[in-house]
Amino acid sequence: MRRNYKGISINTSKNTHETVFDMIKKNTDKVVVDIPSGSGAFIQRLKDEGFKRVIAIDIVNILEIEHETFIQGDMTKTFNLSDKSCDILVCIDGIEHIDEQFYFVREGHRVLKNEGEIIISTPNISSLRSRFKWFTTGHHHKCNSPLDETNPNPLHHIGMISFAELRYMLHSNGFRIEEIRTNRMKPINLVYAIFLPFIYLSTLWVYRRRGKKEKTAQINRSVFKQVFKKEILFGETLIIKAKKTTANNV
Repeated sequence: MRRNYKGISINTSKNTHETVFDMIKKNTDKVVVDIPSGSGAFIQRLKDEGFKRVIAIDIVNILEIEHETFIQGDMTKTFNLSDKSCDILVCIDGIEHIDEQFYFVREGHRVLKNEGEIIISTPNISSLRSRFKWFTTGHHHKCNSPLDETNPNPLHHIGMISFAELRYMLHSNGFRIEEIRTNRMKPINLVYAIFLPFIYLSTLWVYRRRGKKEKTAQINRSVFKQVFKKEILFGETLIIKAKKTTANNV
């Protein structure tokens, strides 16, 4: 997993930084927050591409670059940023490491300007491959063995999150999903397509049944359409862009 950008270490899956950057590359005049900033590889990429206003936030400063704007901060606590002070908040493979995910999303909503964007990447446990691994072992892909409970540390994946859960978290806290992408679809993932007809029919049945009972048919149809996108079914990393809004989020 560990690679580098111009000698700066990257601790995320291949093509994740490139995909996230592609989602914001036209916004060089915007204020961008990168949390957790880690070694600073994504920040350096932004600076190299002309972004002038980039804020790094992490629980400790482990930047491997010279950067003028670093704020020490915890994803589970209040950010040291003013209300509506930034345009884009990027969280690359960070949300699965924390237990206060709703608080993090609410803080993102607070610091983003109206129509601001949040981009979150996280291991895709909604993929068919990850679902199969859960069925056979009780562990998801990218967290495929028990965590060391005698040595808790911030690198542990303590909050693996499905697409539907992440959508609920965003849509119930003032965001609306605008784009769903992935870093890559490995050929091995296509092997699990054999289960797709059964999964499609069983999900359709459950969503329709629960939708009628709970009067959430419209929401269920929207979620159903999204969870069967190829990026979610076969992608390695789930990458979501959502916009801050007060509109109907269905």
